Order: sequence, then C-alpha cells, then structure tokens
Amino acid sequence: MDSRPTRRGLLGGAALAALAPAIPHTARAQQAPIVMKMGTATINDSQHQWMRLFAETVQEKSQGAIKVEIYPTSQLGSIPRMIEGTQFNSIQAFVGPPEFLSGVDARYELLGAPGVFQDIAHAHRAMQEPAFNRAFLDIGLSKGLKGVGLFINSASSFNTRTRIDRLSDFEGKKIRVLASSVQTEQLRRLKATAVPMSLGEVLPALQQGTIDGVMSAMPVLTALRFYDAARFLVETNHSAVTVITVVSKIWYDGLTPALRQVVDEAGRKASEDVFPWAIDFIAAQRKVWTDAGGTITSLPPEDQARLVELMRPIGQEVTTRRREQATLYEAMQRAAAATRA
Repeated sequence: MDSRPTRRGLLGGAALAALAPAIPHTARAQQAPIVMKMGTATINDSQHQWMRLFAETVQEKSQGAIKVEIYPTSQLGSIPRMIEGTQFNSIQAFVGPPEFLSGVDARYELLGAPGVFQDIAHAHRAMQEPAFNRAFLDIGLSKGLKGVGLFINSASSFNTRTRIDRLSDFEGKKIRVLASSVQTEQLRRLKATAVPMSLGEVLPALQQGTIDGVMSAMPVLTALRFYDAARFLVETNHSAVTVITVVSKIWYDGLTPALRQVVDEAGRKASEDVFPWAIDFIAAQRKVWTDAGGTITSLPPEDQARLVELMRPIGQEVTTRRREQATLYEAMQRAAAATRA
C-alpha cells in the first residue's frame, strides 16, 4: 500500500462539506454516543499511546457523548486513504507524521526541518508554544482537517545495511525518506540518494538490497524489526520526528460547542501527557534494538557538527519558495527561540 503524500482526492473544505453526509447534532448525542473513529499506521508506540490518552479524556469529559474507537496498524486503510477518509468524514481522525500531509499543504513538512531544535525536549516545548501550536494545527482548515494534537515521536536516526562511521560513508547510498522536499534535500547534502517509498515497502527493500538504509525513528524501526535486515543504526539527532492528529472538520463542526471544547482540551492534554511516556519508550526501544543484535553508534563530534552545519539552512531555503511556508517557518523559529533552555 502507498503511504506517500498524495494530492489525488484532496479537496477543499467547501467541496467536502457538499459531498459529506450531515452530522447529527445534540439530539443524537442524547440518544446514542457520537462515534469517533481514529486511525494510525503503527501500534504500541507514542502515536497509539496518544490515542489511548485522548480517548480516555474525551469519553470522561464528554460523559459518554463521544465514543472514541481506536484503529492502529492501518486497519482503516493506507495512510493516504486515512487522510482522505478524514477529509470526507468516513473516519474522524488520522494520527501520523505531518510530512504525510504535505500533499494537502506543503507547510506540514516544516517540523522536520533540521537544526532548529537543540533536542527533542526543546522540540516538545516549542511545539506546545501557544501561537505556533495554534498556527500549525490550523494549516488544514480549508482542506477539511482540524488539528487537535501535536507531539514528539523521537529524534531522527539512520538505519543502514552497512555501518556508518563517518559522514563520508553516506555518499552514494540509497536511503528511504518521506516524500517531502525537506527530507529529500537532507540526503542530497549528504551526497546520498533519497528514495521516497511507503513504509510497508521499506523492510523488503532493505532485505533485497534495493535500498541501503532508511531515515526514521527508533520506535518505528524496533516495532517493525528492521534489525533483522539492517542492524546498524547511527543516531544523528539532527531533527525531530513529530506526529500530528487531525480530525474531520465536517465532524468537528457538527459537534456542540461544549463537545468541541472537550475534543480540543483532550488533544492538548494528550500531547503534553504523552511526552514523558515517549521518552521512556525511546530508552526501552534502544535496549530492544541492542538485545536483538543491532548496534547503535554516533558520528565523531567533528562529523556531527558538520552534518548539522550542512543541514541547518535547509528549512530557510525550502520555505523561501512560498510565502505561507516562510511565515510559518519564521513562527517556528520564534517558538524555538522562546523555549530554548
């Protein structure tokens, strides 16, 4: 299944509203719970945990008026289908890396810009800064998507079939990335070839040698047992791997004001509460990786400094092409500066 961002079937809010069925209002809430189907591609990671936290709060604070149903492991379809389903209100929420939404709006890829944050704790603080948080969550409003949660998965790493000891070892390698210009440009600067592909294709491609590695996050790599095909992992920590939750604006607008407030507050609370869980989970997954025979290394200090130097300008350069991107990138930089330790 294709998990890359796609523009096919991505419609504006007005068109979606015309095509979607009417949403029941208060009368139905009094008779039966309003169902909220949430989908994600992973399981037993920070995305799944966020959904659990969110569901618990929503069902408690709505006094059962909203029934949250959680569907991990792409049970509701591939990532593009879940995004389109959320726009059309055939499902009510999608949870995943914002880069997958870059086909809806290119601004969604900005959080992956390298060299902006000191570490993932800094990224977490910056993402929760009220002005930036609100601006990022509102990116998709005109396309039928209302953001309600923004949180951390992990820091970026490279998992490869052969060991990476120096920056020069990246040269000529074929590395899987998400289909965003921010990510593909990172590989170009490492003199490697960026290969966008769906997550389901990556492990077979590693096993067959079609690609040499993948840029991803530790929790994803361990969950899918990538150590069986490529046991070398180098932690570069040059960017944050983040997650957004978007809900169907059609569905959201059909709720009463009180229930909309419940959804918004539950999203904020889950985004804060999942962070310490994610930190502990990352540590646990490092042990899973090494216990399974995988290795974890870092670049020499001089190479790490050079990698950051090479990559830091990418966000600025990519966003100069579009004013809306540049404006949001500037807001992200302000949030990063305001929350720097």
